[in-house]
Amino acid sequence: MNQVETVPMELSRSETSAGAELFQSPGLIAETVLAVVVVPTFRRPAMLAETLASLAAQRTAVPFAVVVVENDAAGRAGLAVARKWLAECGLQGLAFVETAQGNVHAINAGFARAMAAFPRADHILMIDDDEVASPGWLDAMVAAAEGQDADVVGGPVVPRFREDAPRLLARHPVFWPSHNRSGPVPMIYGTGNCLMRRRVFDRLGHRPLDPRFNFLGGGDMDFFTRCRRAGLRAFWVQEALITETVPADRARIAWVLRRGMRIGSINRAVDLKHAPGLSGRLRIIAKDMAIVPLAVLRSVGTLIRTGNPVVAAHPLAVSAGRIAAWAGVEQQPYRAGNAS
Repeated sequence: MNQVETVPMELSRSETSAGAELFQSPGLIAETVLAVVVVPTFRRPAMLAETLASLAAQRTAVPFAVVVVENDAAGRAGLAVARKWLAECGLQGLAFVETAQGNVHAINAGFARAMAAFPRADHILMIDDDEVASPGWLDAMVAAAEGQDADVVGGPVVPRFREDAPRLLARHPVFWPSHNRSGPVPMIYGTGNCLMRRRVFDRLGHRPLDPRFNFLGGGDMDFFTRCRRAGLRAFWVQEALITETVPADRARIAWVLRRGMRIGSINRAVDLKHAPGLSGRLRIIAKDMAIVPLAVLRSVGTLIRTGNPVVAAHPLAVSAGRIAAWAGVEQQPYRAGNAS
């Protein structure tokens, strides 16, 4: 009979291959873990504490662990928060530093370590470090994956605004999920509330996000586009609710306009990646040219329908971002020193 290796009853510390510290919770038995929640973090220690508290409060019979990826190699405030939760607050899992800075590097490192550290885990989930999971979140996601035999599962991320946030932003599409009812969907778009079966990574790679999107963002959209093109089944669970804190610097009209432009840049980058050759590039150029008049029509229609000029400006911002990307201008919100 094979013995199951356990971690000594104190916070375990070792070194990763990159020389970054790795911490594990006491008594962790990796072979019993069936689901892993990956939490990338970058300079949001207070929000990360709320995220981890919501994971510790999950009402579930599914044995799960967390993998916290600290992407601020210099400050490591998130690592300190994760260590406290792993050592003192009942969460099982591990935390480590990913020294390669950027959104894609952090997420890829978390996925790869989750699968290497927990060989029996079939469900790899992710939540961002500015989000809070509802108590039944993990159970709802795992039940959908198993009950629907889904490869990829997504759920809603809804905003939690400050009281002084402009009312015009309350229903802006950049803050709200892509779907609003449970059922099969063509694809999901973000890793902020998602589950992937291990077979997805076995097929697309254990570090599946493309570094091309490291500082722009959109690596998750590209990944899920590849999932759709590979014929993987996606399912949406409306009950698997996550709330996202919207800080003051995001609850501004200028920020949502920049976000709309970045969405346009991401859309074009993903389109371009999956349209190889001269004919593909010509199709992208034709789409670039057509999107401006279409955006104007959509903006006018939205303004008539909603009376909200900020929401109506969104199609124009997206088209502007797409044209700016054509000219080689892209935002890089995930580079250290920039606001996301």
